[in-house]
Amino acid sequence: MEYQQSFSGSSSSHSKHLQPELTSLSSQRSLISVPSLNNSQSQRQNTPTTYHHCLTTLKGHTSYISSLTLAGNFLYTGSSDREIKSWNRSPFHSEFDPEHSTTHMVIAGKGAVKSLVIQYDKLFSAHQDHKIRVWKISNNESNHQKYTRLATLPTLGDRASKVLIPKNHVQIRRHKKCTWVHHVDTVSALAVSKDGTLLYSVSWDRTIKIWRTSDFTCLESVNNAHDDAINAVAVSNDGHVYTGSADKKIKVWKKGQGEKKHSLVDTLEKHNSGINALALSNDESLLYSGACDRSILVWEKEGYDGKMVVVGALRGHTKSILCLAVVLDLVCSGSADKTIRIWRGVHTEYSCLAVLEGHTGSIKCITAVVDHSNPSESEEASFLVYSGSLDCDVKVWQIFVSAV
Repeated sequence: MEYQQSFSGSSSSHSKHLQPELTSLSSQRSLISVPSLNNSQSQRQNTPTTYHHCLTTLKGHTSYISSLTLAGNFLYTGSSDREIKSWNRSPFHSEFDPEHSTTHMVIAGKGAVKSLVIQYDKLFSAHQDHKIRVWKISNNESNHQKYTRLATLPTLGDRASKVLIPKNHVQIRRHKKCTWVHHVDTVSALAVSKDGTLLYSVSWDRTIKIWRTSDFTCLESVNNAHDDAINAVAVSNDGHVYTGSADKKIKVWKKGQGEKKHSLVDTLEKHNSGINALALSNDESLLYSGACDRSILVWEKEGYDGKMVVVGALRGHTKSILCLAVVLDLVCSGSADKTIRIWRGVHTEYSCLAVLEGHTGSIKCITAVVDHSNPSESEEASFLVYSGSLDCDVKVWQIFVSAV
């Protein structure tokens, strides 16, 4: 197996313009008003040695990978053509046979599966057909999985209880009204609260909805939360909800003690193009945002009120940032330039540890975990990164990072 080794803080890349594969993937001009966090020579000298290689490529989807998530020994992937598959992660370190490691597949809804999240034994899937579906996951004796659909949100009971009361109807287009529990455009992203009791969904219809996971009731809808489609959501342990939109803004929402609804507490404006991805650091003191301006902005909590202030940008990708993931002190970014970058740092000192190349399409989704199956000495840590692409493949990468 061939290993690649990285030492420098940033690698060179071609800057020639490529035609966007999808309108939402088009790149905009780079930010110039925010300083870079990954340019100084001293940072390059202190960059830890990094080895990385692609463990395997999971083939089986016939359309592009639009979402993925991890839970236990299983990887869940969603495609642009209604498919949801689960894969047993245990064979990935040995001779891997994708056909025998695909444990189950379902086809649901219409269009892409835009987001997947796990809450205990439930899988929530967000779809392009404006709906959220809830699946019960069960394992058989051979460790293969089965999905049973529990509900489609909004539920029939939720819809029926709202339809006869005029105040429950909201104007969604000039000549169309709908009950507030409905999303009326693509459901783009999902997130679950720390205690697992709430599901947050955001949509291209510019709304945020909050659902109770015990009975799937829609508790609240924040209408016209943004001026354009909402593409990303992240939820902190203390209840702050971060939403990123094509309107170039990140908004921060919170439901105060004793309040019934979430209210806007902050608006973060530094990107100059649509925001595609958000991720919080492990301690939640940092927020990372990726946009079509090719930069990843780093926001840090500051002061007594904990408001987020931009501290700088991570630059290196040559096209739009489409997805982000955080594991320990590593930030993983996927781009329309078909590469994944691995960043490491704190506050104003970041370095690009590695550039993962191998996909032939834009990177649409990414997640990462500590590699517990490969124990190593204290001076070296191992991580697994999972990436889904417009090339219809999922790749599994192993990354070894030495101590500085």
